[in-house]
Amino acid sequence: VVLKDVPDEVFASGVMGNGIAVEPTVGKVFAPADAEVTTLFPTGHAIGLKTTNGAELLIHIGMDTVKLEGKGFKTHIAQGDHVKKGQLLIEFDIDFIKKNNLPVITPVLVTNTAAYKDVVPVDGKTINNGDNLISTVA
Repeated sequence: VVLKDVPDEVFASGVMGNGIAVEPTVGKVFAPADAEVTTLFPTGHAIGLKTTNGAELLIHIGMDTVKLEGKGFKTHIAQGDHVKKGQLLIEFDIDFIKKNNLPVITPVLVTNTAAYKDVVPVDGKTINNGDNLISTVA
C-alpha cells in the first residue's frame, strides 16, 4: 500500500520518513535485512532497526495499536539484539486487532530518508518473507 493511503496523517505525510505500508495477511514481522534492534516498544506494536547498510527502519504494526497495551503481540527479540534477514521478530493477532476496531495496515519507514538520494518502495505486489520491500539509493 502506498504510504499516502495509510489512515494516519503522520505516516501518510511522510514526515517520519519515506517507505511503504503492508496490509498483513499473516501476523508475523520478519527482519527485512541484517540489522540491530535499536528500539523495541514495550507493547510490541513497533520496532526500530538499523540495517548493516545504515538504513534506519521503523515498522509500526497497525494504527493506534499502542492502545492495546501489548495484548495480541509477542516479541521474539530484545532491544540491542542483532538479527538476520528473515528472522521472526514479532507475532501479532490480526483478528484481535480488528476486533478492537483498529486498522492492521503496517507502515515500514526509512526514518533517515534524508541520508539517501531516494527511497524506492516495491510497486503494489504481494510480499513474502525474504522479498525486497524497499530499496535505498545512496
